Amino acid sequence: MAGNWFHLTSSFLIVCYVIGFLISTVVAENHQRPPTVLPLSLSSRNHSLHRHVDNLRRRLFQSKLSGSTPNARLRLYDDLLSNGYHTARLWIGSPPQEFALIVDTGSTVTYVPCSSCSHCGNHQDSRFQPEMSSTYQPVKCNPSCNCDDEQKQCTYHRRYAEMSSSSGVLGEDLVSFGNESELMPQRAVFGCENVEIGDLYNQRADGIMGLGRGRLSIMDQLVDKGFIGDSFSLCYGGMDVDGGAMVLGKITPPPDMVFSHSDPFRSPYYNIEMKEIHVAGKRLELPDGAFDGRHGTVLDSGTTYAYFRRDAFAAFRDAILSAVHFLKRIPGPDPNYNDICFTGAGRDVSQLPKIFPLVEMVFNNGKKLLLSPENYLFRVCLLNVTSQEKYYLVRWGIFPAEPANYISNTIARSIILRLRDHRIQLPERFGNYKLMEWNAEPQRKLTSWQHHFLIMLVGSVTTLILSLSAIGIWLVHRQRRRQQTAYEPVGASIPERYLQPLQS
Repeated sequence: MAGNWFHLTSSFLIVCYVIGFLISTVVAENHQRPPTVLPLSLSSRNHSLHRHVDNLRRRLFQSKLSGSTPNARLRLYDDLLSNGYHTARLWIGSPPQEFALIVDTGSTVTYVPCSSCSHCGNHQDSRFQPEMSSTYQPVKCNPSCNCDDEQKQCTYHRRYAEMSSSSGVLGEDLVSFGNESELMPQRAVFGCENVEIGDLYNQRADGIMGLGRGRLSIMDQLVDKGFIGDSFSLCYGGMDVDGGAMVLGKITPPPDMVFSHSDPFRSPYYNIEMKEIHVAGKRLELPDGAFDGRHGTVLDSGTTYAYFRRDAFAAFRDAILSAVHFLKRIPGPDPNYNDICFTGAGRDVSQLPKIFPLVEMVFNNGKKLLLSPENYLFRVCLLNVTSQEKYYLVRWGIFPAEPANYISNTIARSIILRLRDHRIQLPERFGNYKLMEWNAEPQRKLTSWQHHFLIMLVGSVTTLILSLSAIGIWLVHRQRRRQQTAYEPVGASIPERYLQPLQS
């Protein structure tokens, strides 16, 4: 039967619902930025998912600016479960060339694959062609950048935690933010990628939109030129809502925003000081300073998962398992990972808080961020069937096109029968579903008739070999006897067959 799988990973917490944060800074007179204020939106208990998402999106897209500067409003696409990231659309050049870029607050460079790239994967859009843009200019080599071998153009190189990397040259061109943006196209420096390694090579998205701190960050470039206010906002969809929204520039924050500080002098990343984690109202027993690492707790929109240190994750995992001990544990979808998965929690997202505990993250100022179950769980609607018959073993998984859908037993059996009868094409009434993959393997254990046939075959071959061997031995023996009796003495009843020459 179709089931809903909710799972945690074995080494990290998965956070995938709606997370909104507004990053605001004020430029001081000495041009050094003070600590950043990070408003973190509270989730309400037993809230309606769709209503909450719609409200947040409406705030992002309809809020009026507190100042005179415009902002760039962009829709977000993709989701964590299918892609592992969220993307926004940017247009670069004249005429504009469109790209899908991963929204990454942990990266400081925006880059796209260049037409001259020697090692780039196949992504969803065409590569950037500088020669086709009338407004493109290379960033010439200067003392403030690393230069190429010819000392003509500035270069960049970025390496990420999963050991992927990107390198190329820097260029400048007009960057457009779409029709929903109040911000007109502006010139900005970006990376024209020549080599990509690892996951960057294999991903579907074209490149990265760097929103981190740094002079090459697209945010810092727009702020330093006075085009937008010094803040940006992100709103992510969740289990039933893909994509989300992003605003580059100031908006009016929601009234229930919770604020925490970020110290730019401690870390180049957007960091917060998290002190405790509560599960079902109980504080996890962790050593003091468990979250006081070198960079603090980092907010990184380009990272699929929320990572904890080992002892913190173990305590969190044990607290969750204790609270939902009545749920059935099942294997995860990938045998290479020891995912923590459950079945039997139902399909209604709004009912999850009645089953799974609420989680609270406590910050240094005592403020708490409430995480509902949809914030730390992935939901997978999955039919996973193993059918073993006399001659073959078949395993398959069938996924609905949308997470909110499910497959009934009747539909599932119909699909299975069509697979069994080698009718792989699904009929039109199954248009909402797609066959991800399937594989048929021969059964390792022989059936009784196969075993009997194999014995008969081996016996026949053995008999044939013995018979041929006996015939061969008889022929050799007969030949030798004939050679020994080839000559008879004179006067014998049988005349000589051959006369040998006389020996002198």
